[in-house]
Amino acid sequence: MPAKDIGELRRSAVIGTFGPGAVVDFRTEEAAVSAVISSLEEWDRNFKPAGMLNPQTVFEVRLQKKLNVKGFRLPPVRDPLNKQDKERSLVAVRFPRWLQCPGCDRIGDVNQWNGDPGEAACWCTECSRKRSAALGKQYVVPVRFITACEHGHLDDFPWHFWVQHREECNNRNGFLRLRSEEPGLSGIFVSCDECKARRSLDGVFSTRQRILPACRGKRPWLADGDETCGAPDSIRTMQRGASNLYFPVIESALSIPPWSDRLQEAMGVMWDIVATSPFEQRANTIRLLETHLSDVLTELDLTPEQLSIEVEQRLQAHNAIELDDLRREEYRQLNVAVATSGPDREFEVRPRQVPDEIRKWISRVVKAVRLREVRAMTGFTRIHPAGDTAAPNIARLSLAPLSWLPAIEVRGEGIFLAFDEERLQKWEKLDSVRARAGLLNERFLQEWRGRQEAETPPPLIVTPRFLLLHTFAHSVMRQLTLDCGYSSTALRERLYIETGEYEMAGVLIYTATGDDDGTLGGLQRQGDSERIGRTVIAAVQAQAWCSSDPLCIDSRLTNPEAMSHAACHACVLAPETACEHFNRFLDRAMLVGLPDEPSVGFFCDLVTRSA
Repeated sequence: MPAKDIGELRRSAVIGTFGPGAVVDFRTEEAAVSAVISSLEEWDRNFKPAGMLNPQTVFEVRLQKKLNVKGFRLPPVRDPLNKQDKERSLVAVRFPRWLQCPGCDRIGDVNQWNGDPGEAACWCTECSRKRSAALGKQYVVPVRFITACEHGHLDDFPWHFWVQHREECNNRNGFLRLRSEEPGLSGIFVSCDECKARRSLDGVFSTRQRILPACRGKRPWLADGDETCGAPDSIRTMQRGASNLYFPVIESALSIPPWSDRLQEAMGVMWDIVATSPFEQRANTIRLLETHLSDVLTELDLTPEQLSIEVEQRLQAHNAIELDDLRREEYRQLNVAVATSGPDREFEVRPRQVPDEIRKWISRVVKAVRLREVRAMTGFTRIHPAGDTAAPNIARLSLAPLSWLPAIEVRGEGIFLAFDEERLQKWEKLDSVRARAGLLNERFLQEWRGRQEAETPPPLIVTPRFLLLHTFAHSVMRQLTLDCGYSSTALRERLYIETGEYEMAGVLIYTATGDDDGTLGGLQRQGDSERIGRTVIAAVQAQAWCSSDPLCIDSRLTNPEAMSHAACHACVLAPETACEHFNRFLDRAMLVGLPDEPSVGFFCDLVTRSA
């Protein structure tokens, strides 16, 4: 693709929907252009200095240790006051390479169309010649259909293979025609003008039989990144804008004490030098670096000796970080926190008394007045979302492992609710509850095993506790959009769920967004005792009836791939940016019960009393 600006992306979108390997539609002044975002090597190449020496960085020590990196890079942005920055940008590679002319319906590789030097858009010579000067050129558009596989590979649809040329045809690399004659795939035909071969696209999405050639292992977002596909028969046809073409794998962590004091971020690149110095010599090292650390010492009001002690305490705490689950430390902080405040803190919480009307189910309410979250992208998947970064089939963001990962930091507010553990344990032992959750768990295990090459344990177990808290989080988010006016996309859930040695049963609803919605204060005020009771009751009671019932409550509206029971867009589904599990593993019956079996619902007494 020519070196030309073809569009802009929001920084937050690059860590997620439009990250490396994602197909993005742009609109230039001339025509539509479709491209795949290039790998992380382009960040270092186009926005120097490379690596963690770049000023656009962010740190979160617990997340760094878990992901085994030195830090995180923010998606690079250009400085409008810097003339040199005008020549710098993220890189995208044209994809798909096959384009279609809306005038004559011809399709062909990008090299078969005309294009102006330095322009990304291409145009059809024949149709442009027939158009008047006022209308201008007839620009071509990307084709709708591509191919992808579960290993993250991406390729053009094999049009010449599909049309099945006659033996004497000499047009095996030339133009074809793609016309829609009737509704549906059976009415879309690809044909060859020379040999008159013609075939509809009926069955092109079928996964029951092999209808396409083996996957070629194409990775257009990586320079020289093609490889041998481990499952060549897993290739399938997809639409260019399909929602399951790209699932970012995100790991996140909240900044909690002692990591919320931003010591490492303030020290920047000097941290590694100071931290690796022996404790006995560290104060002298700080004095030698005083020119670089003077602002830090002044800001924190510390002497070199005191800074040395602070660094040592941080290193000792670093060794105690639990890598198995970063959320355990967050849950402890939220569940035992006392009121904290301070102008420089990234973590400020205020516990509130649990209202009497919900004390039976909720054991703790905490207002999170100030939160900082770092979201790091570790890879992506296609076709199926990944439940964990340890899962196989995670596609790479870079050709070679780097010492950093892309991330964004966001600040916001929230409400933390912890469930009554004693009541919860009694409920989740009910046979009817365990049986209902067991059906979903077995379905998930079958799907997981069906797409793994080896015996890999699943990333999660679908337990009654998990279904309950996840559905409860969605219900509360929907109610909060009504109570405090936030958009549904501004709220997010963070689930704290575990059984056994580390019991957790909590939900954090927060507004960690990059815009003004994150810090307006309206959400955390809903955590006050006089408000939160009404919110929880209204959220639960709203799930007692869905406009799609009885189909919804009988689980007849849910796609089997969603791994849910009673859940639809009219009751508990949320924007996928708000949900940690892509709107899977939901069941509102776990909240309110079934018509013929109310005890399945954890809050069944609340619903019955209000009837």
